[in-house]
Amino acid sequence: MIGYYVHHQGSGHLHRARSIAAHCPFTVTGLSSLPAPDDWPGPWMRLPRDDDGDPSAFGDVTAGGRLHWAPVLHTGLRGRMARIAEWIAATSPTLLVSDVSVEVALLARLLGTPTAVVAMRGERTDPAHRTAYDLAALLLAPWPSTLPEPGWPRHWEAKTVHTGAFSRFDGRPPALLDDDSDGAHTRRVLLLMGSGGSDISTGEVEAARAASPGWRWVTLGGPDGRWSTDPWPALCTADVVVTHAGQNALAECAAARRPAVVLPQERPFGEQAATGRALARGRLAVVAPRWPKADDWAALLERARAYGGERWSRWAPGDGAARAARALADAARQVQPS
Repeated sequence: MIGYYVHHQGSGHLHRARSIAAHCPFTVTGLSSLPAPDDWPGPWMRLPRDDDGDPSAFGDVTAGGRLHWAPVLHTGLRGRMARIAEWIAATSPTLLVSDVSVEVALLARLLGTPTAVVAMRGERTDPAHRTAYDLAALLLAPWPSTLPEPGWPRHWEAKTVHTGAFSRFDGRPPALLDDDSDGAHTRRVLLLMGSGGSDISTGEVEAARAASPGWRWVTLGGPDGRWSTDPWPALCTADVVVTHAGQNALAECAAARRPAVVLPQERPFGEQAATGRALARGRLAVVAPRWPKADDWAALLERARAYGGERWSRWAPGDGAARAARALADAARQVQPS
């Protein structure tokens, strides 16, 4: 039995968990504040939220900088930790995956359960991240070993499995482009915005659209874009994808092998900025540090189109979820009692 903690912010953690669980030879129990997805292959335990209520009453959520999120006297936090502890006591899992919570990883290890932590790029040398990464039996890095995260300690590198990026769309046949009614192909831009927040305003998008004649913009996600549970057709039929540097969005763009303009967003610990630097080092996409001026968009789109999308094979080889599942299974077997 493996437990898999899925953070409820955004959708990337859940998509990653679903991809891994589908390949895992062990029973995987999901632990999350999110509802169970329809295709989850094992049990699922719904946890109380730990971020609801009046923020002014949360107290010192970092416990003096040693943790990331532990609101003081919060009923939801107490309840979720108690449920996880009860589940560990009842089922004796051989491994718990944290994607991601320092506190859940620490709780599991204090209860004698080995942990695997899904690693993230950016500055992770703060005390809380160091604790989680140091105590983990395994670190899963969903990026290629050829583009490592600089500055990691050797003992982190020694227990890291670089899976490459992976997504729910790996192995799915490309969607076909519908012919335009007039017989001409209009170049298409897909602006792919996540559900975890965005720095981009409606006015900036409209200005970019107006400054790039000959391109038709479609927006998925964000406050003003329509949402699709299946963005695969839109990804496959885009001439250029414009997206943030979140792990899931990039993995889906890479699976479709589409040219991209990547705009890292402000995130804790500089995660997306670090991902953008890795993409630039590998010359996998056009990376801009901030939303470009309207007049720059036409040239940026042409530059991305000239890059093409085949370089994404370096980032997402197509079997990353299977690699991750094998690594978890190997870690679980190593700690099983004889």
